[in-house]
Amino acid sequence: QVQLVESGGGMVQAGGSLRLSCAASGRTFTSYAMGWFRQAPGKEREFVTAISWSGASTYYADSVKGRFTISRDNTKNTVYLEMNSLKPEDTAVYYCAAKLGVRGVHFVNEYDYWGQGTQVTVSS
Repeated sequence: QVQLVESGGGMVQAGGSLRLSCAASGRTFTSYAMGWFRQAPGKEREFVTAISWSGASTYYADSVKGRFTISRDNTKNTVYLEMNSLKPEDTAVYYCAAKLGVRGVHFVNEYDYWGQGTQVTVSS
């Protein structure tokens, strides 16, 4: 089992920044690729970004490329999501998730463990 706890959400004005954290406990953190997904009201959960177990490979949705950065610190069992130039359409609950391997990192159903989510609200 892997337990994931997100933090760092909040309310920010358009153009602002937030940094989300996801702390993992349980099985070996370095075994897992980590992803961030988001879900806005009335919409399906969607892929935002992912990172391989070593951090060598990263993946981004087109909608966040150049604005969001994923990173991980395996010594702290934590993955981060730095969000800059935020837009109102980034408003959603953000979830971190863990999976073995990087195949299918874009797909919700490929992930084995999920956090409870943290709300991000961007006002115009």
